[in-house]
This record gives sequence, structure tokens and C-alpha cells, in this order.
Amino acid sequence: VETTKHRVFQFMDAKVRPEHVLIVVGIDDAFHLGVLSSRFHVVYSIAAGGTLEDRPRYNKSRCFDPFPFPDCTEKQKARIRALAEELDAHRKRAQAKHGLGLTDIYNVLEKVRSAPGTPTSPSASVPPLTTKDRAIHDAALVSTLRQLHDDLDAAVADAYGWPWPLPDAEILERVVALNTQRAAEEAQGHIRWLRPDYQKPLFAGEKQSGLNLDTGDLKSLAQKPAKPAKPKKATWPKTLAERAKAVEAALTAADRPLTSADLTAQFTRAKEPEVREILETLVALARAHPGDAKGTFVR
Repeated sequence: VETTKHRVFQFMDAKVRPEHVLIVVGIDDAFHLGVLSSRFHVVYSIAAGGTLEDRPRYNKSRCFDPFPFPDCTEKQKARIRALAEELDAHRKRAQAKHGLGLTDIYNVLEKVRSAPGTPTSPSASVPPLTTKDRAIHDAALVSTLRQLHDDLDAAVADAYGWPWPLPDAEILERVVALNTQRAAEEAQGHIRWLRPDYQKPLFAGEKQSGLNLDTGDLKSLAQKPAKPAKPKKATWPKTLAERAKAVEAALTAADRPLTSADLTAQFTRAKEPEVREILETLVALARAHPGDAKGTFVR
């Protein structure tokens, strides 16, 4: 919701016709849901957005457009996807079963988090709450919700290559510094598209907008990834079943989306049409998924 106390993103059915007061992101990847649900985006969006009375206002052009998503490995994305899907399902179960509103649930979560010395374990004792708060806490399993958010924050921090936990002030500094770095890269033509097949034809040539925040003397905090060693080719199995296992294993071990040609190059005497057919079969069986870029696959 554009103006609300809590910034809560969730998956919506495509049949829903959203009106103008809803911020809608046209992406069905739980990785993006996870990043937008993390402390990193919450802290940044509060600082960058406006306010209406006493409520934060999510301005799309300031809160979403300039926000730098982590450029991470597929394994890190998979971890964030799993946590985001679990978070989304957890909240929807509480809403469907008990008729609770997200604002009520997150009001209680905020009280639990603000209690001094409260541990993060879901089994930890709950701080003093009103009778209504206690009912919401128990029905919505708010301590479990908190743990899911804590795990998600840690996973997103890992995707950025940053330590965790971090104070809010340092989160903001790091996001601003990363945005500055990305803007400089995009000025040179290097853009990390969220939806490459859709965005490139429409927006190639546009530049990353700044965060419009006081960066001071912030330094770039990005770390250069280590250059991977050149892998040795594996023997292409004789049977179809063993070939499927080999392709799936190679895809699982990859830290980026791979094409059928990339996978073919990992085996001796493998033929790309055979590898492509295996990949398509794995996708049909939900053992693999199409990557962000056309023709790529991830496990």
C-alpha cells in the first residue's frame, strides 16, 4: 500500500485489478519479493520516501526505481526465494485461518522486536503484550514470523556480501554507496536488469537514477568476486537416466544461470540438442527453472 505504517510486499493473484494506491511490481520471482521484504529495503524506503501525516509514503520513483538489488549467485537467490515463499505463505495462512490483518500482525511484531533483550528464537519468551496482542501473537505465530524475517535479512546481507547484523544508519550508507557505484557502471553501459528480456528493448539507454540522499564521503563497498578456476570436463554418461542426473548435478553446482551450450561444454562428447532436451524435461518436471535471461536455466 502506497501510504501505510508498514511496508509489506506480498504475492497477489494476477486476476486482481490493483488501483492507484497500491504499489505493484510486475515480477513473479520470489527473490525480488525477499529483497523488498528485507530490512535493507525497509530502511532505505523510509529514508527515501515521503510521509502523509504520521505514515511513511512509498514513492515508486524514489523508493523502487533507484534501489540497487544484490547481484548474487543463483544459490544465494534460491535461499532468498525459499525464505520469501515461506514468509508469504506463513502470513497468508494466518490471514485465511484467523481473519487477521497484516497491519495488526506487524504491529505485534514491532512490539516484540522493540522489547529490550528479546531473543530471536521463536521459542523464546514473549514480552508483555495486551490481551488482544497476545491473541494475535499466538494465532499468527508472530515469533516464527520474526525468525523468518531475521533469516531473510541474513540471507539478503549475504547476497550483498555484507556482514550482518548492521545498524540502520550503516544499512543506509551501504545502499547509497552501492547505488552510486551502480550509477557509475550504468553510465558506462553495464546494467543489471531485473527482467532482461522485457526491459532491454524498452529501456536500454536510460541511466540509473540517484537516491537523492546525502552520501557524504561514502566509499564504494563492493567486493570484486574471485576469478573461478576453469573446471575439467566430465565424461558424458551412456544412459539417458545418468545423463539427466549429470545435467541436473551440473546445474545445481552452478553459481549462475547456464545455457544448454554452457552445460554441453562441461562434458566430453555431449551434444547440445541432447542437453537442451534434458533441460526442457527437467523444467517440465519442476527439477529446473528458466533463468532471468532467455535460454538460460537454473536449479
